Amino acid sequence: MKIGFVVNQIATEEAWYDTTLLSSNAVQRGHEVYVMEVGDLMYLENGHMGAPAIKVSNSKFRNLENYLKHIQDKEAERIKVSSKELDVLFLRNNPSEEERARNWAKTAGMIFGQIAVEKGVLVLNDPYSLMTSYNKMYFQHFPEEVRPRTIISRNIDEIKEFYKKEGEKIILKPLQGSGGKDVFLIDNTTNINQIVETISRYDFLIAQEYLPEAKDGDTRVIMINGKILEVKGKPAAMMRQNKAGDIRSNIHAGGVPVKAQMTDAIRRLCAMVAPKLKKDGMFMAGIDIVGNKIMELNLDSPGGIVSIEKLQKEKFAAEIIIAIEKKIEYQRYYQGKLPNAYLATLDIA
Repeated sequence: MKIGFVVNQIATEEAWYDTTLLSSNAVQRGHEVYVMEVGDLMYLENGHMGAPAIKVSNSKFRNLENYLKHIQDKEAERIKVSSKELDVLFLRNNPSEEERARNWAKTAGMIFGQIAVEKGVLVLNDPYSLMTSYNKMYFQHFPEEVRPRTIISRNIDEIKEFYKKEGEKIILKPLQGSGGKDVFLIDNTTNINQIVETISRYDFLIAQEYLPEAKDGDTRVIMINGKILEVKGKPAAMMRQNKAGDIRSNIHAGGVPVKAQMTDAIRRLCAMVAPKLKKDGMFMAGIDIVGNKIMELNLDSPGGIVSIEKLQKEKFAAEIIIAIEKKIEYQRYYQGKLPNAYLATLDIA
């Protein structure tokens, strides 16, 4: 299998990133692995998409640090690879990590990924659906029962009215973004005018019901093929405890990963969002749960596998690569006739 991993920038990748773990597992399983930057993607004269990429050596690396050092070596040769050669394109670039000077990069993976789909490459997650899920409005298309009460607006009077209805305690965050950036707890001691004005300069605002359980953190669950990822009966899930004095539980924001208790409520919430995730070709999803509600769906480069493997002592990344291998096997059986979104979440025992 020839698989390309699209990242934001190779130089900014870290050993603890899930993409590093996933791509190294693909190498360990004997696949040809290419790592390319979203900014290097191009449309080629022959109608294919491609990019200069690092072709990862099939050497055995002692650890992820050594593996990443190999990829980031300034002397590493970049060769041009295109959708003509690839079997899989795994979009692992995170649009929310792009600075305003690189706004052009936010949707580039999805746009060029669509060209790859038309050339018979399996693209994960489905790039057409990713375009619709690019901002958090996508979440509002899931059952109301799984979502906190929410309004989305740039109108400060509407935000204030919602704030009063919610007992003067809400969460405010931008419509686009992830990783805990610009997330605020608004209570009766907070200057709501200033925060709304700051965020609304660049985006719409999500005003969301505050869930008291959020003070303890949230539970991140990894789903693939519309199911909770499990290995030997252990779920790919972790509890992310907030750093003292911080409402955010994201690992990037200082959240501490601990073992999660998989409750019936968590399993029920994941089951409720599964049908749409499968229909939309969302092969891999990160589900953030607080109490009996889902706070967010993470579909662009969802993370947490590195921390979960350490907690559960199981090889979840390898299981993800195995799932992709099975899809490519069936893609060959059907000579590329299976639709990308269908194949992306096809669950083959």
